[in-house]
Amino acid sequence: MGEQVGRHLLGPHVVGQRVVVRRVVRGEVGPTGGPAFTDLLGTCLAWTAGPGGTCVLQPDPRAGEPLPEPVRIALADIVSGKPVPPRPSHRLRVEPREAQLRALALWPDLVTEEVGSGPGGWLLRHSPTSPNRRANSVLAVGPPGALPVDEALERVVAFYRATTGRPVAAVLTDSAEEAGLRERGWVAESDEADTVFSVAGVAAARRALRSAGGAGGAADGPEVESLAPGVVRASLPGATGVAAYDRDWVGFRSVEVDPDRRRQGLGLRVMAALLGWGAELGATTAYLQVLGDNVPALALYERLGFVEHHRYRYLAR
Repeated sequence: MGEQVGRHLLGPHVVGQRVVVRRVVRGEVGPTGGPAFTDLLGTCLAWTAGPGGTCVLQPDPRAGEPLPEPVRIALADIVSGKPVPPRPSHRLRVEPREAQLRALALWPDLVTEEVGSGPGGWLLRHSPTSPNRRANSVLAVGPPGALPVDEALERVVAFYRATTGRPVAAVLTDSAEEAGLRERGWVAESDEADTVFSVAGVAAARRALRSAGGAGGAADGPEVESLAPGVVRASLPGATGVAAYDRDWVGFRSVEVDPDRRRQGLGLRVMAALLGWGAELGATTAYLQVLGDNVPALALYERLGFVEHHRYRYLAR
């Protein structure tokens, strides 16, 4: 066992990093009659070198379970180990369809209708008051339940002929659904770039906004008015934006600044007010959607901690 212990890439330099550690389980026998080993995956909290040295590891929590207690491992018991990539954010593990369903809250008057039965399926969306494509297109992410695609498309066409007059489908970029619709004659709805759906932690985004000077003062802060349950608008002279809260997510749309008032921090102040409103309701995740060729906006939101979750595009018949 002594020859096996100590062959690893760990040390004080991995403190704060995610690592995998294989260690000896004292007092237990392995399946082949030799020493027993176990693997731990988590973040190294501390490393104490020298005789009697230890590594303190915070194990990764299992899905839906609370954070486990840290584990103290004697360096003499470490058989192998190495740094591993950071654990993906829990926000990024949310499926694109679920993220899109959260975003429905941004249109409180939205009319929806499922296409197909069973898990998943397509979702018809129509807003009587908004021309926005996100509110007036079928969300075609994944197969249309148990319904054949051609039959599902017949329902899509009939629904939008009766509402908007033009069938439009939102599909994940380069997905099987996009390929299937294109094979049936659907084409790009416009020459616009794909839409980027981005997410961030609310607390981190608020800290970044304060650092960027977006907090403002109470006296000159945006006016926040309720548009519907769980939906508000924040307004300043020259800037406005809308936010919606649903199941601990807060999302934003229509964050606009008058052309002659840009580069004055008004948009940041509107975002700060909307984020603060969402935080008061208990939101921990923020999301927004922006065209992929809007480089200035993407750069700004990246500085606020937003990262790309998925991309989608619109197809029309």
